[in-house]
Amino acid sequence: MSVLKERLHQKIEEWRPRTQKLVKDYCDVVIDQVTIAQAIGGMRGLKSLVTDISYLDPQEGIRYRGYTLPEVFEKLPKPEGAEMPYVEGLFFLLLTGDIPTASEVEEVVDEFRKRRILPRYVYEVIDAFPSFSPPMAIFSAAILTMQRESFFAKKYQGGISKMDYWDTTFEDSLNLLAKLPEVASYIYAKLYRGGQRIQSNPNLDMGANFAHMMGIPKPYDDVSRLNFIIHADHESGNVSAHTGHLVASSLSDIYLSISAMLNGLAGPLHGLANQEVLRWLQDLVEKMDGEIPTEDEMKQFVWDTLNSGQVIPGFGHAVLRKTDPRYTLQREFCLTHMKDDLLFKYTDMLYKVVPPILQEQGKAKNPWPNVDAQSGIIHWHYGIKEYEFYTVLFGIGRSLGITANIIWDRALGYPLERPKSITTDMLEKMAMKAAQAAPDNGKSKNCKED
Repeated sequence: MSVLKERLHQKIEEWRPRTQKLVKDYCDVVIDQVTIAQAIGGMRGLKSLVTDISYLDPQEGIRYRGYTLPEVFEKLPKPEGAEMPYVEGLFFLLLTGDIPTASEVEEVVDEFRKRRILPRYVYEVIDAFPSFSPPMAIFSAAILTMQRESFFAKKYQGGISKMDYWDTTFEDSLNLLAKLPEVASYIYAKLYRGGQRIQSNPNLDMGANFAHMMGIPKPYDDVSRLNFIIHADHESGNVSAHTGHLVASSLSDIYLSISAMLNGLAGPLHGLANQEVLRWLQDLVEKMDGEIPTEDEMKQFVWDTLNSGQVIPGFGHAVLRKTDPRYTLQREFCLTHMKDDLLFKYTDMLYKVVPPILQEQGKAKNPWPNVDAQSGIIHWHYGIKEYEFYTVLFGIGRSLGITANIIWDRALGYPLERPKSITTDMLEKMAMKAAQAAPDNGKSKNCKED
């Protein structure tokens, strides 16, 4: 048994009694209440999911296993000469909660290397898609095709113990994660490089090998590591994360669950934001005739945009109330490696002028930039200029966190998700009852007046 798997097994055995005790002895403890707005409005903010993999702190941003992103990037081991940590080291952290040693990371790197080889039929499935197909559709289908490789599905049919569900799910997860860079880079070659594939290099870690297969020299290996790590997880409630959890709760295997997760990620309201930011930035550059505006000119443009009823894409966040640390990490990379890039200069100026304007306007709860404000311009700078492929890059990173969550869901025996629905008629009766009982006719002070 590998060090990672042995460590994970130990953690699972320690954790199971905690979950069992909560369900047995404290099952009726109320942790939240549901409002009509939450029931109709997508359950936003409703505390009804459990994950120990990550937590979104409004002030500090995403935490992985309790560590802030700056701490993660500081503490995780890095390849020799690299600025960014091993992606494989992050996976160790997500699974165990422990910062791995250099030797422990190298073992995971080796595990990924041994599992990289794609079955021939996966290439054939990708090749069978029309050349104008959306890359996310191909990505999801390629993963779905590999479902026949699932150890969990085979063992389940043979009657595996529930206590061991996590074991084969762990094996499926490593097998899939190791193959994702190859799948993604092959899709890119098919769609945008005339089918000219670059073979995998077995001597490289996940981030460096992906950059190699994309044909992009250093420091794009660090871009890949950075990109995969900052997108790895974001609690359980966002569409991609929740989709992965939900599908896996039916005991669908990792391949079915991650394919479904990617389909949620592909939606315009979730994984496409960085494309919209980049498109908006390029339109802005065109309006400015490619010249760097003064701060006053940029301020005027921002005000004109807001006064016309539009938003400034890449700014604001549903939970965060400070600058997204994922943005800050990307900004630091840009200041080091691409400070003279035209799009970054625009992004840098927007970072300086937009938040004070949004604060003055008074409508935005969070006037600071989020992760999408900068990620697209980095990929564009290094030659990936196909907007629709950016979500595939997002999907590789997000798969790390979702697989880790599903492994733990199986380890702790989480059941099939089955929330209860009610009708609009029921809601109206509840609202009328509340109105009759309250002096202000039952209307909450938090309800919108319009």
